[in-house]
Amino acid sequence: MDNGAVYSPTTEAAPGAGRGARSGLAAYFFLGRLPWSRRVLKVLQLLLSLLAFICEEVVSECTLCGGLYFFEFVSCSAFLLSLLLLIVYCTPVHDRVDPGKVKSSDFYITLGTGCVFLLASIIFVSTHAGTSAEIAAIVFGFIASLMFLLDFVVMLCEKRQESQLRKPENHARAEALTEPLNA
Repeated sequence: MDNGAVYSPTTEAAPGAGRGARSGLAAYFFLGRLPWSRRVLKVLQLLLSLLAFICEEVVSECTLCGGLYFFEFVSCSAFLLSLLLLIVYCTPVHDRVDPGKVKSSDFYITLGTGCVFLLASIIFVSTHAGTSAEIAAIVFGFIASLMFLLDFVVMLCEKRQESQLRKPENHARAEALTEPLNA
């Protein structure tokens, strides 16, 4: 009997993503798609929105609960959206979707989340009872909303720089090239 049909080669030419120097989850997690400053901002958004949500959950009693409930919804949503964006940027999911759409979604999600989080923090300030958990939640909410808005400003500056790099060099030269040579 021929042993070639029974035994297959034991080495692979190109091991998969789950093998090699980086194995397990580390092979699928890559932080290099974001610049260092944006990476720090994304992690701060994630942590601060989580801390705001946790501090808000500790509140046991409220008199005007509308502000508390709105802040709870916004802080939880902000945490989940920032987690989603971080997962998209740091995993192979980013390679499977259009990078332009990821940037555009990140731009608008960050702006919307920052504005709504700031609004929820302002409303919660006007309706809170003054407990230490509420004050901590409000502080984390304001800082988180500032991180979202700062990230939006950084993305806006990057977008402006990219658009300035794409502009044509000189309009006068283009006009000179379209004039007839024997005029």
